[in-house]
Amino acid sequence: MQIFNPLGDAVPLGEVRRVLVIKLRHHGDVLVSSPVFSVLKAHAPQVEIDALVYADTAEMVTLHPAIAQVHTIDRKWKKLGIVGQSKAELALYNALKSRGYDLVIHLTEHWRGAWLCRLLKPRWSVGPSVGGRSKRWKQSFTHLQTAPRNAFRHMVEANLDALRRIGIQPTPEERRMCLVPGPTAEASVAAHLQGFGLNGGDFIHIHPASRWFFKCWPVERMVALISRLQAEGHAVVLTAAPSKDEQAMLDAIQAALEKPAFSLSGVLSLKELAALTQSAKLFIGVDSAPMHIAAAVGTPTVALFGPSGDKQWGPWGIPFRVVSSTQHPCRPCGIDGCGGGKLSDCLVSLGVDEVLAAAHELLAL
Repeated sequence: MQIFNPLGDAVPLGEVRRVLVIKLRHHGDVLVSSPVFSVLKAHAPQVEIDALVYADTAEMVTLHPAIAQVHTIDRKWKKLGIVGQSKAELALYNALKSRGYDLVIHLTEHWRGAWLCRLLKPRWSVGPSVGGRSKRWKQSFTHLQTAPRNAFRHMVEANLDALRRIGIQPTPEERRMCLVPGPTAEASVAAHLQGFGLNGGDFIHIHPASRWFFKCWPVERMVALISRLQAEGHAVVLTAAPSKDEQAMLDAIQAALEKPAFSLSGVLSLKELAALTQSAKLFIGVDSAPMHIAAAVGTPTVALFGPSGDKQWGPWGIPFRVVSSTQHPCRPCGIDGCGGGKLSDCLVSLGVDEVLAAAHELLAL
């Protein structure tokens, strides 16, 4: 039976051979776009789908079963000088041009996506409608995706709206995020766990930090939480990015613990971090890329939210609990700490009992 489609300018998927999906943002942003590839492949299995992302975020999409090629832009190209950067940009353009894309899906407001649509000349292209942009932006795309003006929308759904705009309606089952660690990362993590005397499924993974410290819970609260989990008999594995700030935070936590937790701080690649989280029975963290990684690999998640919005950025598609303040009507404000002071009162006020109760609920499932 043919399903009626009220969209008059839907893209005829049967005529599409190759698609480029552009997502030039941070790690978590790239990961929450992963359902776009899965849904598109499910509805048009004949297409080859490529991704264009920043080089440092590539591991979020490599090995994705729906992606044929991952093209990257290195932010370090700017350091190569005019000649070096021009050569790198030209090589990228030639690689993209050679693919002969019929459809380009641009998922951010980045001007590069508009220019690529003009240069690559796909038959169809979709990008976000951005208030205040010139006709040049609007005329770069055959389809413009609109966003709600009066409500929060989860970023997974916001990304999928680009597909809805061209006539693809994803089913609930198709909207899962996807991150594939791969056998190399899984073997590496298994060796680390073996060294700790741990196996898959018998530990809790906690990633306390974010690159944005105004999203972080105080060190003393995290110490109290870990201590209570350890007292209950749970093994805890801590991770942090290799940045000095995150390392310092993890060192402060470890120093305050009566029994230091197992730590893989600063030693894991993104794929290995995903493999570790995939092996955990529970993930606990703040609004950060590791939280989205936990959701993408299917691990139950406790997420602490302060000034950022859980309705837009909360865990997706898994059993989860969001712990956030109900006493601060100002959240989510998106400010880097109250008054720009780097500390968020809505996070500082969250109690250990609240987080522990959320963990208990998920562990009981």
